[in-house]
Amino acid sequence: MIGSWVGNLIYEGKAKRVYRVNDELLIMEFKDEVTAFDGARRENAPGKGRLAAAQTVFFMRLLSKYGIRNHLVDWDGDRKVLVRSLKMIPIEVIVRNYAYGSFLKRMPLIKPMTKFSRPLVEFHLKSDELHDPLITSDDIIEAGLVNNDQLSEMVDTALKVNTILSNFMMSKGLTLVDFKLEFGIDKLGNVVLADELSGDTMRVLINNKHLDKELFRKGASALELVKAYEEMNRLLGIP
Repeated sequence: MIGSWVGNLIYEGKAKRVYRVNDELLIMEFKDEVTAFDGARRENAPGKGRLAAAQTVFFMRLLSKYGIRNHLVDWDGDRKVLVRSLKMIPIEVIVRNYAYGSFLKRMPLIKPMTKFSRPLVEFHLKSDELHDPLITSDDIIEAGLVNNDQLSEMVDTALKVNTILSNFMMSKGLTLVDFKLEFGIDKLGNVVLADELSGDTMRVLINNKHLDKELFRKGASALELVKAYEEMNRLLGIP
């Protein structure tokens, strides 16, 4: 059982703890906590960790069926997910299907929730201290974060993930507004989808109602957020 494995804590973030099992494997433990505004608002959210872990495992397994390489190995059925260890790329890849969130702050000429003519892919430097600033592809290459081929693969993969998830959610009556992806490099030099895919990292609507962390950002309680995650899991058929 994953839960009985011993690992050393190597990282604790706002939503997860990461433990190193050995050179090949890590355990991601999803916390029963929710934060917003760079941690300025924080509440206990009993049950959220298990729900977010279930979402991540479900989506990673779905993507695997379509040939999307990712770091998932196993799940303990609760809050811990066993994953492959990667050299993480400090870039957040955002895919946007509709005008929402920070996009509207930099482009106020487009009305909220306007559907884009094609999905937009943007990059943010992963840095809490700098509040994850928007960066360009040229910035990424000049900084040596990845090479041109790796960046192209990240974009191609992000767009494929968007098609798969958007179509799946549409079949369940849900709308995928946008989402965040992170990638790592394995020992063979492959670009691998990593981290999580959950209501913490995507915006999902049903009848204009959020089933994601945007609820908490807009003032809902942690309990209300947990109920929204439960509803998302039920609608998507996530056990």
